[in-house]
Amino acid sequence: MNRRTFIGSMTAATLMANRLTWALAGHKIEKIGLQLYTVRDAMEQDFHGTIARVASIGYKEVELAGFAQAANGDVTYFKQTPKDFRTAIDSQGLTAPSTHVNFKSLAPDNFAHVLEASKVLGHAYIVCPWIEEEIRKQPDGWKLAADTFNRAGEACKKAGVQFAYHNHWFEFFPGADGKMPYDFLLKETDASLVKMELDLCWIVVGGQDPVKYFAQHAGRFPLVHVKDMKKIPQVDTSGGQNFGDSLDMTSVGSGVIDWKQILGKSVQAGIKHYFVEHDKPQDPFASIAASYAYLKPLRF
Repeated sequence: MNRRTFIGSMTAATLMANRLTWALAGHKIEKIGLQLYTVRDAMEQDFHGTIARVASIGYKEVELAGFAQAANGDVTYFKQTPKDFRTAIDSQGLTAPSTHVNFKSLAPDNFAHVLEASKVLGHAYIVCPWIEEEIRKQPDGWKLAADTFNRAGEACKKAGVQFAYHNHWFEFFPGADGKMPYDFLLKETDASLVKMELDLCWIVVGGQDPVKYFAQHAGRFPLVHVKDMKKIPQVDTSGGQNFGDSLDMTSVGSGVIDWKQILGKSVQAGIKHYFVEHDKPQDPFASIAASYAYLKPLRF
């Protein structure tokens, strides 16, 4: 064996060994994030203390909640200005790659202020988490939503950020026209302008398989919400969206959702950010600590 052949053989063996090591070790979440809606009451009572406690548990990223927009367009989160919020998270070594803003804020005049605030906060993603029922029930409500998202996505692209939409369960029930709203949004929005933040609990509650969507729309899901339930309830759209008032939510890993199976498709899905969420925890800090403790050593 000559020197070139020997080196080539060693290089191939090293690559195979590295791949085998990776396969045995499994993939993991490098930076576990928290959707701050989970600790919303604590944020209102003690903003700086809550941010510090979130960081002390081990979270590295947060997704903003508590959005409000004044008549003049000024944006606040939990009554904090973007500058003050950024200072607070910077002081705790946290980053905020994404934020939730309401549908009304996507109107062009309002959205210009949202984009400016997001620049201050260092967001890479701006997410609309909710479409009001009065809009959804309009004959062309979902078409209006898709058009609005495409327009917001174009504005985001020009500003150097990415727009996304976060689901609940009602998107997975066919409307009067027989079409599933989530599928409609995926089809009618530009995949480069509108990504999806898939709530991995709500899609399961809606009777659908996230892995199937990952395969059909690979790379469309850079953000996910990670939350769990002790049992999957029977739901429909007649009572609207239930936010945990009567659902048996629990900390991540202590419920019935198969996280290894779902997160094992993270590369195919294109997931970059994982945000723990619990809509209505009895003890928010105990809940987020338990979820973090489950996810930190998880390999998938």
